[in-house]
Amino acid sequence: MKLNYFNFKPFEDKMLLTNDLGNYIFVSQGEFKHIVQRDVDLSSNVGQELLQKGFVYDDTNLGFSSRLKFDLREVKGYVNLATSLHIFVVTTACNASCIYCQANNGRKHSNLFMNREIAQKAVDIALQSPAHYLSFEFQGGEPLMNFEIIQYIVLYAEEHKGKHEISYNVVTNLTLITDEILEFFQQYRFGISTSVDGAEYVHDHNRPFRAGGGTFQKVVEAIHTVRAAGLHVGAIQTTTRASLPYPKETVSAYRDLGFDSIFVRPLTPLGKATLNWNEIGYTPEEFIEFYTKALEELIHMNQNGYYIRENHASILLSRMSGRFVNYMELRSPCGASVGQLAYYVDGNIFTCDEGRMLYEMGDDTFRLGNVFTSNYHDLINSDACKAVCSSSVLETIPSCCDCVYQPYCGTCPVVNYAGHSDIIEKEPRGYRCKVYSGMLDYLFGKILESDAAVLDVLEAWSN
Repeated sequence: MKLNYFNFKPFEDKMLLTNDLGNYIFVSQGEFKHIVQRDVDLSSNVGQELLQKGFVYDDTNLGFSSRLKFDLREVKGYVNLATSLHIFVVTTACNASCIYCQANNGRKHSNLFMNREIAQKAVDIALQSPAHYLSFEFQGGEPLMNFEIIQYIVLYAEEHKGKHEISYNVVTNLTLITDEILEFFQQYRFGISTSVDGAEYVHDHNRPFRAGGGTFQKVVEAIHTVRAAGLHVGAIQTTTRASLPYPKETVSAYRDLGFDSIFVRPLTPLGKATLNWNEIGYTPEEFIEFYTKALEELIHMNQNGYYIRENHASILLSRMSGRFVNYMELRSPCGASVGQLAYYVDGNIFTCDEGRMLYEMGDDTFRLGNVFTSNYHDLINSDACKAVCSSSVLETIPSCCDCVYQPYCGTCPVVNYAGHSDIIEKEPRGYRCKVYSGMLDYLFGKILESDAAVLDVLEAWSN
């Protein structure tokens, strides 16, 4: 019997083992001792599961690697993909004043608008990507304040896309939606993402209009309008300190609005969120308490016949099932540059959405080039691209390489740099690590409990 590489940690009265394939197994302390001593009975149930999941093997090294190479290719499939997500920041202007806004420096709000020349050159670069399937995502500020340039980008891309297939998505607060905009979105099958931070009193606290007053009722009205037009609208939730007392009310708001998913997100310490952290932030433990209570309520809803999933859990459960999920924030290496590029309103190009957020705070460390002087080859071969890739390979990071959750996790060089002036995290078990570890602790705990009704819900979320 030979051992494949795996990581492990005590989990309640068991040992949790994971490997690079994303497979996991719970074993007793005694069984774990037999594994490390290489004297497991391979005909036993535990032995068969260890063999099946690639923790141990009894054939040649070549035979073992040949047998599992396709499984590894599945979970690491993104490594073979060129940049598919292209984010166009078409304006920094916004009609809202969210208390955690990451699209400005937290002190002043700029009102820049992308022009046609910059837009055209940005599309030209995006179309140089070798990826066949591209996703163009429009962001702001509030991108609908520069709807004219969104139209221009789409029409220009459609005319020049060649063999590329392009999907279009917009991240908007929906308060400026019109019949003209809806008709255009229908024509080009736009995906629409908005923000709903929970019940009206929490949402309006977090996301007021710049001129005063809450945005919740306007957003709800727009959601119904978009759906009536036959378009799908998804929503994300950002957790602030004001959200923490209301986990059940938060997910109930999503149910009441007819959503089949909710993306419960922690604050990212960039932009206004950094300056306001003492008022709106929290510890990782406080977020995980909120998150787990929200999941408990979601599971209860599912068990009572209303399907609604939590997207973080869905992504992690899919990874735990050995399926490829190309979620940029949980990759090793991360999705910066090789998975996404962000074209800023002024023509500068950044490794990712977070990279342009740091730029808005006055730091251009993650700038790759400019639409007037760069091409796709230059961007991918830039020092900044190489740095973010090399610094986000979890298998090489001392605080991550032997973590049992390494197969499911990811690190963000931008957030690391913003917090510690280094693209490699200098605080092991820091904020982001504790957040994702807490999520995984909860999910693995539910799996270990083996409540059939709960497992049915989690399985539905992973498909």
